[in-house]
Amino acid sequence: MSDRAALLKGIRVWLAFFVVCLVLSGATAFPLVHELRWTEDLLRALSVPEHLPGLMDWIERVRRGLDAADADYPFLLYGTDWLAFAHLVIAVAFYGPYRDPVRNIWVVEFGMIACAGIIPLALICGPIRGIPFWWSVIDMSFGVFGVVPLYVVRQRIKRLEALTAPAAHPAAVAVSG
Repeated sequence: MSDRAALLKGIRVWLAFFVVCLVLSGATAFPLVHELRWTEDLLRALSVPEHLPGLMDWIERVRRGLDAADADYPFLLYGTDWLAFAHLVIAVAFYGPYRDPVRNIWVVEFGMIACAGIIPLALICGPIRGIPFWWSVIDMSFGVFGVVPLYVVRQRIKRLEALTAPAAHPAAVAVSG
């Protein structure tokens, strides 16, 4: 297998991994009420309340809030449906770099910027919304862990670009000609 083919395959594997994670994180925003009930039951079965009472108190509080919203104000949960939809739409955008990584590197860089944006969002909006700091750290970890595969992909795309003959890129021809 040539270096170019190996790089392209690696890029596609990392992009597929990132897209699967993005789709899963989005899809979990749809059934929040049921997920939180299942999570609470699982945490109780694992004796988490005895070991991490703060976590359990938070999960119970969030579950009560979601139950109340679901019972009396279900339209509020429509916001999380849009959150899920946004994850799915963003995942579709990564088809561009999957198909043509060099030409669509901007999508990967956009994703890296979005991952970086999670941190100030959590630090600013978390306290405004009464989110415990430790939960904001969990939220911020999605940005930190999300940027890792995108960074790897970007580095590989840059190597792929260097392997590609300049004549194959119209922009390179225009600059050199």
